[in-house]
Amino acid sequence: MSLPRGAIPPPTFEGDHKPKTRGDRAIAFIEKYCLVPEGKLVGQPIRLDLFQKDFIWSVYDNPAVTTEGILSMARKNGKTALIACLLLVHLVGPEARLNSQIVSGARSRKQAALVFNLAWKMVKLNPKLKVLVRVIPSAKTLIGLALNVTYEALSAEAGTAHGLSPVLAILDELGQVRGPLDDFVEAIETASGAYDDALRLIISTQAPTDADMLSIKIDDALRSKDPKIVVRLYAANPKAELLDPEAHKAANPALGTFRSKVELLAAAEKAARMPSAENGFRNLYLNQRVNRFSPFISPSVWGACIGDTDDEAFEKGEVYGGLDLAETTDLCAFVLAALWNGVWHLRAWFWKPDATLKDHAKRDRVPYDIWAEKGFINTTPGVAVDYEYVAHDIARICEGVPVIKIGYDRHRFKTLETQMQKVGIELPFEPFGQGFISMAPAMDLIEIDFLNEKVRHGGNPVLTMCAANAVVKKDPAGNRKLDKAKSTGRIDGMVAAVMARGVAALNDNGDGGAALDDYLAAGAMFA
Repeated sequence: MSLPRGAIPPPTFEGDHKPKTRGDRAIAFIEKYCLVPEGKLVGQPIRLDLFQKDFIWSVYDNPAVTTEGILSMARKNGKTALIACLLLVHLVGPEARLNSQIVSGARSRKQAALVFNLAWKMVKLNPKLKVLVRVIPSAKTLIGLALNVTYEALSAEAGTAHGLSPVLAILDELGQVRGPLDDFVEAIETASGAYDDALRLIISTQAPTDADMLSIKIDDALRSKDPKIVVRLYAANPKAELLDPEAHKAANPALGTFRSKVELLAAAEKAARMPSAENGFRNLYLNQRVNRFSPFISPSVWGACIGDTDDEAFEKGEVYGGLDLAETTDLCAFVLAALWNGVWHLRAWFWKPDATLKDHAKRDRVPYDIWAEKGFINTTPGVAVDYEYVAHDIARICEGVPVIKIGYDRHRFKTLETQMQKVGIELPFEPFGQGFISMAPAMDLIEIDFLNEKVRHGGNPVLTMCAANAVVKKDPAGNRKLDKAKSTGRIDGMVAAVMARGVAALNDNGDGGAALDDYLAAGAMFA
């Protein structure tokens, strides 16, 4: 077989070691021509671990022809280096294709530059590669001269994903994409339409929640068993202990070779000592679906309280409400909390302007439009929440329910109050501030309820999203409130739930809020 001028001939092996498949040839190329780009082994030939070879064989030797390969594992297991190796396989190696394009996509310019820089270093270290590759550092571009193959490192920040037609697209750290939608990723995924056998590779740690893009892709692939999609997921059991060596091994396939056991154990011990570091460790080191920013209610505690709510609780129990009106162009939340047989049952309702659903679904990367179709969000016409609709809905929700008090924030309440007066709706509203003085005791009480599994929330997906996003802010005295500014997404439903629990404590009949006495005894005044 004749080779293009300057092309590297495939490595030769003897006997049983002769590469016979696409996967064999890719592995042989990497171990023959790719050198360790940095670190204590810099300049030495790369030796792929078995898990890396397994992924390559599974992707390239798939009889169904792989369209998407997903490799998910904890950090520092050689993800970026593997990406750099594979793009060189397609740039000047056995998978190179005449006049083709390769792209790697990352969320930030810095992450995109990491892939480019590692590939560039590999090229510079090997004289045989160096003469075959032209480097354009300013454009983060490599050109394979033999077959005119172009590689470009893209970032979502730069917005450069349109106008391409890659035969190979590699998405680096897709787990950083929040929600199920992302314009940048969509542009890369739809750009490969010129090829019947275009390949997309995703190499990343897991996303924080089941509702994020990478989680949806992994779950769909595992559930559907689509033969064209290859998934290799290395993750610890969700219930694993932080110091469990089996959990460390499960999420870190390179442990014992090039993944440092010492550094991993040190991080585990720190997470065990400091609860604030636990979520980050579980996501980055155990590859679990955990938000790195510790939410007010942890996912495990929230999950333990997912039981169905009881209709009888809202017919015969002590019922309180919390109303968070937020911005008129965004999400409004109303939560009823019913105390029944010592358990708080939470039910939530949400409103959003119909005209903002799709745009805000992309902005916040959550499926508002799908939730609206399924009835979890009520929509009002136009681009702003129509408080007349909200007033009628709240009246309908509370009809026949023995609501004692409904806590509300004075901010933006005047408009809703006017609408209620206009149609003659009277409900037991009571002011409840969202500052530290009001929210701190209420947060303590609802946190205790959750920790003792004295809450049932029914798994409402919008309320679950709000709980996952809810981040705590403390004042110098240690008082806490939910901070919308620091949160990564909407938290309105959780704010309303805390308000409902707080107003219940203020109007306690002896069962619901005895823990509030300490605050009142100290002279705290609720604003």
